[in-house]
Formats: sequence, structure tokens, C-alpha cells
Amino acid sequence: MYKVFFTVRNRMAITCKAITALKRHSVIPHQIYVYDNLTSYRIPEHFVYWAMLYEKGIISQVTFTSKESTFNCFSKGVTSNLFGLQHEQDLNKDSYNFLLFLDNDIIVTPGFDEILYKAWNDINKHKMDNIKVVGQIPGGIKSITHLTYSIGGVEAVTGKIGGSAFWSVRPNFFRDVGYLNLNSLLGLNKGHDIETWGLLDRATKGKDYILGLKHKLCMHTGKYAGSCCNVLTRNKNLQETEKEKLIRFEKAEEEIDKMSFDEFYEKVSKDPNVAKDW
Repeated sequence: MYKVFFTVRNRMAITCKAITALKRHSVIPHQIYVYDNLTSYRIPEHFVYWAMLYEKGIISQVTFTSKESTFNCFSKGVTSNLFGLQHEQDLNKDSYNFLLFLDNDIIVTPGFDEILYKAWNDINKHKMDNIKVVGQIPGGIKSITHLTYSIGGVEAVTGKIGGSAFWSVRPNFFRDVGYLNLNSLLGLNKGHDIETWGLLDRATKGKDYILGLKHKLCMHTGKYAGSCCNVLTRNKNLQETEKEKLIRFEKAEEEIDKMSFDEFYEKVSKDPNVAKDW
């Protein structure tokens, strides 16, 4: 059993594809905790979609946040803390195989979670206590060291950095690594990863903290869906109403909506840039 911290902002079309991939391609039982952050486009559809999934028992929780409830800080950073604080109240918190951080433009591949499960078993077997995160190569991992043995049945590297759009962490991650200082994220639309890298560096006393598997566990589809964080950061000096229009990604929404899941999955699977980026 594992828990999924699933973050959303707008981009309804890719959210549906990401949830479908998660349900179709997972092998291990899991619980999905949705944080729908500051959504400003297709709002009624978001509520109806999550209500349908909640009624069917597909998601365990859905939380809608606003600028006020995220304290004018980067919403992913705030809700990451909230997810961690709630997880720490779980009486069975240490019985989970792992926690999974997943952005809503990540399309997971068949059996990805079984490989993560095996990887964490091998990490524990090899007493790699400094490894706090498991992702995939390249996945933004830097300062790479190649391992001479396989992890989870595949080649692996260790290193630092790495993008949290897809991160698997230990169930004691928040006790072990800590929570983000929200003062560092005030007024920002990015920063969760950078601040977490600092926590990871301190927790490991400068050692490698991320392990990357040379296996396609997921595909990052931001090039198709658009990136709220990047667009808002690039256009931070515009009026709020203008910025909100930019992150509707109306054309992308229409294009993704037109495709079935199978059509979309085939399209991104064959895109060499998607393979190269993640």
C-alpha cells in the first residue's frame, strides 16, 4: 500500500489522463490524496470530476485550496506540508511501502509502482540510508554516480537535485527530512523543489539523496499541457487577471480532450523529446 500526493492547478484535460494512467497502470493498492490548488478555469468540471471519483472510491481525499488558504505562498509547497502533517497523524503511517509525489501532468507507465516497491526493498537491503527519494533517469538528477549493482531489477544511479513531479519517498519522509519553511515561498509560483533539496542536503549531511532508475516509470507531458509554474513565473509582473488567462491553456485543453487515453498515451510514448526530458 502507498499514498499519492497528487497536485493540480487548472489543466483539467491532462489531469483526467494522469488519473486514468495511475488507475490503469498501478499494481499495488494505493490511496490518492488530491490537492486542487488555486484552480481558476473549468472550476465546475473540477468539482464534478472529483465528486465522481470520490463517490466511486477512486480517491481518498480531495482538497480545494485558494490564495488565502495557501497564505499567498507557492501552493504546492504549502500542500506538501499539509499532506505530510496529515500523514503523520495516520496510526498506520509506518506500514506504507512508500509515498508518491505526483504532478497532474505525469503519465505513469504499466507496473511503475511494482518497480518502486522492489527498488525500496533493495535500497533497504543495501542499507542505503542516505537515499531519501527514488525517481527515474534523467528526471533532472545531477552529480550522478553509477551503481555497480541493480536496484529493483534495473540499472540505477545516485545523485542530487531531481524534479518532484514524480518522487517516491519513504513513509517517514517528513519526520526524517522535515517541512518547508513557507517564508521562502511567499509570493512565489515555484520553489518547492529548491527548498526541499536544501532539506535533503542537510538530512544527509551532503551525501547523495536521490536514486534514479534507468526505467521509464513515467512521462512528463508539460510540453503538451502547459506549465502553470513556468508561465506565472515568467509573467509575474502582469496583472492577476492577465496571468490567469495565460494559464487556461485553452488550445491544449481542447487538443488533449479530443484524444482518448489510448491515443494520448501512444502519442506521448512515441515522442522522443518526452523520453529525453524524463
